[in-house]
Amino acid sequence: MSSTASKFYSLEPQDKTGKPFSFKQLEGKVVLIVNVASKCGFTPQYAGLEELYKKYKDEGLIILGFPCNQFLGQEPGSDEQIGEFCKVNYGVTFPILKKIDVNGKKVDPVYDFLKSQKSGNWGLSRIKWNFEKFLIDKQGNVVERFSSLTKPSSIEPRVKELLSK
Repeated sequence: MSSTASKFYSLEPQDKTGKPFSFKQLEGKVVLIVNVASKCGFTPQYAGLEELYKKYKDEGLIILGFPCNQFLGQEPGSDEQIGEFCKVNYGVTFPILKKIDVNGKKVDPVYDFLKSQKSGNWGLSRIKWNFEKFLIDKQGNVVERFSSLTKPSSIEPRVKELLSK
């Protein structure tokens, strides 16, 4: 296992109840990590993410949503309210973890790691907006970063490719 992969699998963010969510359980899976928000123009992407998840979860895809309120306060709710919103409005069944910061002094270690592995447009590491996506292969390597504009359906061919490896 590469040091990058061992670093990814050593991450342990909190789930929405505050309990540790060990990335060790993600070994051998293709992972899509998304910073999410309930009151954003991109919020309808929850539907596409759920569709992708349902279609490929039995083949080893896991999607993780990390709520973030750093972009115009578009995720003001509590962790419980966020989870309820996702379930009621979009039927989300993939894990939505604890609300975090993705930029700045209080950046969550997960996003600190992801950004160190793949920069965004123009070589910038900071997250520009809600619904940026990071795709991680079965070995724990961050293989691609997608902007908020990238629809989940556009990522499907890449997901299929990684699942088949």
